[in-house]
Amino acid sequence: MPQMPNGTVNVSMSDGVATITLDRPDSLNSMNNQLMDDIRSAIEVAESDSSIGVVVLTGNGRGFCSGADLNTVGPSREGEAASADASVTDGMDQHFNPTMRAIKDCAVPTVARVNGVAAGGGLGLALSCDIAVAANSAFFVATFGPRLGIVPDLGSTWSLPHKVGVARARAIAMLGERITAEQAQEWGMIYSAVPDEDLDAEVARVTGMLKSTSGAAMQRIRTSIESSSTRSFSDQLDVERDHQAVLIPMNMGEGAAAFLEKREPKFR
Repeated sequence: MPQMPNGTVNVSMSDGVATITLDRPDSLNSMNNQLMDDIRSAIEVAESDSSIGVVVLTGNGRGFCSGADLNTVGPSREGEAASADASVTDGMDQHFNPTMRAIKDCAVPTVARVNGVAAGGGLGLALSCDIAVAANSAFFVATFGPRLGIVPDLGSTWSLPHKVGVARARAIAMLGERITAEQAQEWGMIYSAVPDEDLDAEVARVTGMLKSTSGAAMQRIRTSIESSSTRSFSDQLDVERDHQAVLIPMNMGEGAAAFLEKREPKFR
């Protein structure tokens, strides 16, 4: 079990799955620079292990992630805003945003195991994963605009309209209303919402399917789908062709052989 440098994240590696657990339960796993650095380090550790086929991101305790640690982010008194500007944007450039890019570019599929509240930046963190599974008691809330007077960040202004459409994304960001796990599933924010006692079984089911897949194929599926809205149908056909030109020689023979032999494929 690798230990991350700042001790804010725990990592367990077992049976092809790397589970990254945010470990600041007293603050519902709120984010600071150290936590974000540890998440990025944990992803690098997982990517360096050839036995790992999927990464799970979750939280310790009652929450998934409550967003930024407000004790360390932003000015505390009127008049401090100017001096805080540089530290906030530096923190985003050096700690927060590189970690979000590492999640989105992860070499293997990523799964968010949402065990509790995902608020503010925690919402962006959950939505950055390829697949999100939530307990029914979990909920999502974009606190940025109505509560803090800021723009949603950590990729939320990209993830929300891609997942739920512009109208709902705008309302979610502007109203800051609590969205239940069931609503999130119905709206397409997450893949599934399950009874709390079934959360681990559902995550195991999903990771069991993902960990034996081709990482190269998963990366290309991710980028093909996420960039499709910027292309015409005809252009997207060309994108698919170009991916197949790489993946068919790499994987198709093994996939076909496994199908004919009635076994699971073993991709490189």
